[in-house]
Amino acid sequence: MTFQPLVSDFYSYESLLSEPEQQAIMALRGYLESEVRPIIGGYWERAEFPTQIVQPLADLGAFSFAWDETRPFENSAVFRGFVAFEMARVDASVATFAGVQNGLCCGSISVCGSAEQRAEWLPRLASGELIGSFGLTEPQSGSDSAQGLATTARRDGDNWVLNGAKRWIGNATFADVTVIWAKDVADNHVKGFIVPTSTPGFSARKIEGKIALRPVQNADITLEDVVVPESLRLANANSFKDTAKVLRLTRAEVAWAAVGVAAGAYEAAVAYSKERVQFGKPIGSHQLVQDLLSKSLGNITASLGMVVRVSEMQDAGQQRDEHSALAKAFTTSRMRESVAWCRELFGGNGIVLDYEVARFFADAEALYSYEGTREMNALIVGRSITGQAAFV
Repeated sequence: MTFQPLVSDFYSYESLLSEPEQQAIMALRGYLESEVRPIIGGYWERAEFPTQIVQPLADLGAFSFAWDETRPFENSAVFRGFVAFEMARVDASVATFAGVQNGLCCGSISVCGSAEQRAEWLPRLASGELIGSFGLTEPQSGSDSAQGLATTARRDGDNWVLNGAKRWIGNATFADVTVIWAKDVADNHVKGFIVPTSTPGFSARKIEGKIALRPVQNADITLEDVVVPESLRLANANSFKDTAKVLRLTRAEVAWAAVGVAAGAYEAAVAYSKERVQFGKPIGSHQLVQDLLSKSLGNITASLGMVVRVSEMQDAGQQRDEHSALAKAFTTSRMRESVAWCRELFGGNGIVLDYEVARFFADAEALYSYEGTREMNALIVGRSITGQAAFV
C-alpha cells in the first residue's frame, strides 16, 4: 500500500512517521473512507452511533495504541496523534468516541490503576469487548471540577458507596463500564472508581437536542447508593492531581482531533471549489475563495506543527500540563475560525448535511468547549508564564 499524503497536510508532517506507522495510518484511512464516511451523515442526522464500526476500529488497533501493558509503546505519540487526526477529518463524533474509550477510560485505568486493574480491564477495552466511558463533569461542575465536585464516595468496610450525578458523559448510554470520579467524604480528596454500568443504582439517560456531535451518546448519569468494591477503586488515584495526569494526555489528543476537524472541512471546501461553477467558471478560480482556502490551510499547518511538537515532547517525557493546554486552546480556536471560512465558501449549501462541511462546522463548537474551555486552558498557560494562579 503506497502512502498518500493528504491535501490538508501541506508541509507533509505525516512523512515524519515510520514506514510501518504510515502503513497503519493508510489502513485506518482506508476503512474510514470506505465504511464510515458514506454512512456517518445519516447517523449524525438521527443522533445515533454506528456501533458496527467499533469492532473494526478495535481490530485496527484504535483503542490500544497508548496503553500497552506488556511492552513499551510500539508507536510514537506523533503516530497516536495522527490516529485521532484521521478519525476527526472524517467525523468528529467517531474521534470523540475513540477518545473517550481509549484516552479517558483506558487512560484513567492505565495512569491511575494498579497492575492488576490494568491487566484485567485494559485488554478487554482495547479489543472492543467492552465499551468504556468517563464520568467527571457534573450538572453544576465543569471547569471547577478540582474543587466543585459534588459526587461523593463513602468507605463502608470493603466497599465504597457512591452518590451524585454526572453530565455530558460520552458513550455512557451503551458503555459496559464507566470511570467515576468522586470526592471521598473522609479526606475531601477526589478518587476514581471503575463502575460496571449494570451496578444497582447506576442509571444513564441520553441527552437530547444536541446541535453538535450528535452521534456521540452523551448522558446524564445518576448514582444512587452505588456500591463498588475496594478492588475497583483506582489504586493510584488519590487526589485531583492524579486525575489531571489523565487530562494532560487526553487534552493533547483533543488538540489533534481539532486539527482533524479543520482538515476535514478544508478538504471538503477544496473539492467543492473545483466542482461549483459560478459566473461561468469554478469558484476556486476566484480570488476571494482562494483567500479563504489559504487562510484555512495556514491555520491547519500551524496547528499541525504545534501538536506534532507536543507529541514529540510526550515521547521524550517532557510534556507538561501547560504544553497540552496551549495546544488545545490554540488548535480549537484556529479550528473554529477555519471551519467558518470553509462553510462560508459553500454559501447556502454549507448548512445542509448533503455537504460535509455543515457537520464539521457544527461539531467544531463541541471540541472548542470540552476537555477544558479555551479560557481555562489559557489560565493554565498563564500560570506557567507568570507563576501566579488566576483561576478564581
